Amino acid sequence: MKIAVLSGKGGTGKTLISVNLAAVLKESDYIDCDVEEPNGHLFFKPQNVKEEEVTVKIPKVNEDLCNGCRKCVEFCKFNALAYIKNKLIVFDEVCHSCGGCMLVCPEKAITEKEKPVGTIQKGTSGDVTVYTGILNIGEPTSVPIIKRLLSGQELRKNKPTIIDCPPGSACSVMESIKDADYCILVAEPTLFGLHNLNMVYELVKLFGKNFGVVINKYLEKDNPVEKFCIENNIKILSRIPFDRELGTLNSNAEIAVNKDEKYRDIFSYLFDIITREVQHETAIDSQR
Repeated sequence: MKIAVLSGKGGTGKTLISVNLAAVLKESDYIDCDVEEPNGHLFFKPQNVKEEEVTVKIPKVNEDLCNGCRKCVEFCKFNALAYIKNKLIVFDEVCHSCGGCMLVCPEKAITEKEKPVGTIQKGTSGDVTVYTGILNIGEPTSVPIIKRLLSGQELRKNKPTIIDCPPGSACSVMESIKDADYCILVAEPTLFGLHNLNMVYELVKLFGKNFGVVINKYLEKDNPVEKFCIENNIKILSRIPFDRELGTLNSNAEIAVNKDEKYRDIFSYLFDIITREVQHETAIDSQR
């Protein structure tokens, strides 16, 4: 079962939920897809870390063969190629690695080369296998790294997988949730929190995902996020209280479920609810 944890912005508690949910399980895979600023490894402190480079293919021009026909330039809809002063220029920052320019070149002057865009680290922390994607500084897109993280070749099929998504609702988030069995939307109980919740709410609806909301930093009073969920018939999975002790543990990169039984109970119950939700949805789909 793949559970994606997402939020409309950073700082809502997305990694708090992801890390503690992965840690409360007997065995799990934790995947940090927030590759521009990954921090899940700070909590898990994985051992025996192995690193793998992630590359993409970009055009390589043989100037001796290029006759300046510009067919490749006309083909590229992303403007990643330009013919200037009798020379074909490649703007690899906007190249989408489709390979089309190589196919349309009549002189076979274009081949491909590998360009490093980041790395993936794999390590273990107790019974949790920790996967961390790290985007190289200056790279425009994180999607290739996220695709590699979620390729599933080395993930344990029979173990729960917790996907710590990037914040927001851009392409990187879409790539992170597309194969998820369930999505947890994390929100703070404020008007700003409601705005950000609505962003990811519209996204999971677009993808047709089964989902529920966790309200973090919850206070015992009316709040716009709770009201929004009730009005839209959105399941509230958990209300994690505004708790100074929990905040301190999180700030110190401590895993709360390993420090206090009350937090272990909160996240164990959260996983039980999600399991029932997925089983219920699976049963409904099998009857259709």
